Amino acid sequence: MTKRRLRQQAIIARVQAAGAYAVRDLAQELQVSEETIRRELKVLEASGAISKAHGAVSLPLGAVEGPFELRLRENAETKQRIARAVAGLVPEGGIVHIDSGTTSYYVAKALRQHKSLTVITNSVAVSAELGGRNDNRVFLSGGELDYQYKAFFDHRSCEYLAQFTPTLAVLSVGAISRDQGLMDFHSGEAAVNRIVYGKARTVILAADATKFDRYGLIRTAQLTDVDVLVTDLPLAPDYVEAFAHARIVIA
Repeated sequence: MTKRRLRQQAIIARVQAAGAYAVRDLAQELQVSEETIRRELKVLEASGAISKAHGAVSLPLGAVEGPFELRLRENAETKQRIARAVAGLVPEGGIVHIDSGTTSYYVAKALRQHKSLTVITNSVAVSAELGGRNDNRVFLSGGELDYQYKAFFDHRSCEYLAQFTPTLAVLSVGAISRDQGLMDFHSGEAAVNRIVYGKARTVILAADATKFDRYGLIRTAQLTDVDVLVTDLPLAPDYVEAFAHARIVIA
């Protein structure tokens, strides 16, 4: 994937998370000139992905769906394939934390036939998929609901989730790089997942190939914190080395 495409994806992710962004702030965060950002915005505006006015960028007026629904459609088939592979690693009767990412939501859908799961989550969408069926128990964190992400991220949610010690954690990620590790674009998502990395006995990271060689806003964890990586394409040699400690599953 080209640097321009990666930069455009990073712009879209930030605008989706915040609702609006100043051109100046985008340039500072992505460490490029404002002229470079304006060139990328011109392309994105022409494609209908964003709307630009008065030095700021936002989602188009017709984009009534929140980031969760938008991200569900990105690489949907790939995410579903990864999700089925992850579900095959979760035993019936298991105690599993599932985060609020869209790939993790597809994992929850793939687990609908599993029985007697104990599910810990901050995701309303995950709890809706797995609660009230097959003798599952679901522990959903509370607090202030982020309506766009359909999940809880505030301090009450973090305090609640910190009580649990799941056998497995199924986590997603916004970006992966060799030098910065695992990163996210949403500060709450990063904070919640940081807790889980420290609590779960085994961490399964579900990440499609578009997440590699990409930079996020906030560092969440180190590559060495991952026990099992489930992805859709064989890793480049440098990532094979970086994830040498982990089990790699290609969906």
